[in-house]
Amino acid sequence: MKILFPKSSLLLIVLSLFNIAASSQDFPSTVLATINNYGPQAAQSLLKQYRDSRGITPEYLEAYSWLGRYALVNRDYATAEKLAQQTYDMCVDQLKLRPVDAEPHLPTALGAAIEVRGQALAAEGHRAAAKSYLLAEEKKYGTTSIADRIQKNVNLITLEGSLAPPLQETEFLGPKPKPLTAYRGKPVILFFWAHWCADCKAEAPILARLKSEFGDRLAIVGPTQRYGYAAAGNPASPSAELKYIDDVRARYYSSLSEMPVPVSNANFRRYGASTTPTIVIVGADGKVKLYHPGRMTYEELRQALANAGLS
Repeated sequence: MKILFPKSSLLLIVLSLFNIAASSQDFPSTVLATINNYGPQAAQSLLKQYRDSRGITPEYLEAYSWLGRYALVNRDYATAEKLAQQTYDMCVDQLKLRPVDAEPHLPTALGAAIEVRGQALAAEGHRAAAKSYLLAEEKKYGTTSIADRIQKNVNLITLEGSLAPPLQETEFLGPKPKPLTAYRGKPVILFFWAHWCADCKAEAPILARLKSEFGDRLAIVGPTQRYGYAAAGNPASPSAELKYIDDVRARYYSSLSEMPVPVSNANFRRYGASTTPTIVIVGADGKVKLYHPGRMTYEELRQALANAGLS
């Protein structure tokens, strides 16, 4: 719903929000809150105030990217594509000054621009063009932090209906993982999670409930990976972080103690799991029936399993 304000009221709102943003270190969140509470018109005014005052910065670009994301969610695909292209072009200009991953805002903005344009193209029925576009961008930025995000969007367009990619299982926690091919004949939930992820912890009781209902007719595998830190974001060696992951598993995922947990960054790259949790349902035939970045309710997962032939 678009909210319109009289010019005088809008000016007061924008000035108030700009003062808040000026004292805040999180301008993108201020812009997002403005879009959610007052609509894109107010956000655009806020962005103009910032740009007039400070110019185009990586922080500005991350905030600007929310306009395209908002248009995509509201299915205004032409506007989403236009705003995504504007964000992308400004990001490319910034890349003349610094590498992609020199600070956190620029990769977030660039990844969002690529994501919005790819999803808008697919939503308009141009799935082949969307795939080609995303693969081209993945080739450009495959060695940067946004590679997984681009791969996630390729998977959103192409993975469902395809054979599930194999998992790397050399290192693991809990029971020894089996190759996905060993589960043929029953559905498998792949639950990509992270030790720091609150939404992942909230998903655990739902998965445990489903496993209790279906027993041996359903398999659950929980891939995770290292992030280079442990509790409170403190840097950790690989061995220390692995121990911390196991502690988190014991504390928050005890109801899923029989779930094999392969530990591999390669699995996250292969499945483009830049969002945690990411939930993938593999059917009894080994093909992906659902690829879903983000949390799912019990009802949503139950229905997805029914669609995969488990009832």
